[in-house]
This record gives sequence, C-alpha cells and structure tokens, in this order.
Amino acid sequence: MTEFSEKNNQKETRQTKDHTSALDDLGNQVEKIAAKTADSIRKVIDKALSARNTVLTIRVNDECNEKLNMLVESGLFRSRSESAAFLIQEGIKSQQPLFDKIGNKLKKIDKIREELKEIVTQEITQSKDK
Repeated sequence: MTEFSEKNNQKETRQTKDHTSALDDLGNQVEKIAAKTADSIRKVIDKALSARNTVLTIRVNDECNEKLNMLVESGLFRSRSESAAFLIQEGIKSQQPLFDKIGNKLKKIDKIREELKEIVTQEITQSKDK
C-alpha cells in the first residue's frame, strides 16, 4: 500500500468513527427525549385521573373498544377504564365553550323554575286566604 492510500484509509476510518459517534449521540438524545416525553405524558395522565371518584358503566362500540385497548397496550394507561376516563375528560375540555353555554342556559332554567314555584306558592296562599 502506498503512503497516500494508507493516509486515505486512516482518514476514512476516522470519519466513519466520527459519523458513528455522532449517530450514537443523536440516538442517545432521541432516547432521552422519548423518555422525558413519556414521563410528561404519564404525569398529565396521572393528574387527569387522580380525581376519579364516580363509577360509570358504559357501553361502547367495537371501534371505541379497540382504541381503548390500543391505549392500554401502548402502556399509556393501566386499564380501559383509565383510558376512557382520560378521553372523556379531554373531550369535555375541548368542548368547554359548549358546556359554558349549556351551563348558562341551565342557570336561566333554574331561575325560571324558582319563579314558577313562587307564583304557585303565592296562588295557593291567596286561594287559602279567600
């Protein structure tokens, strides 16, 4: 081998090692980010599920059941119940403006009911006084 060829081989070997090292570093960084992301997701899920104190029995179609199972199999949730509770909570959050409108209408309905009770009570009282 010529001196030139030997130097080229050494240079290529060094470059290959540098590339391998860079790829290893990148792989390690990606792994760390994935672990942090998984931890963050777990914390959000745990927080969302921590206040569960009402038991519901629901029926879902096959597609929903499959999706709930996927969430459990992925390791994000320990049970279908947890995954369903999380999805319900997230659905409610995403529809908050709708729930605000419904809440306002329900307050008006309650006020009208109270007014009706007062009217009925007054009418009954007046009828008894006659």
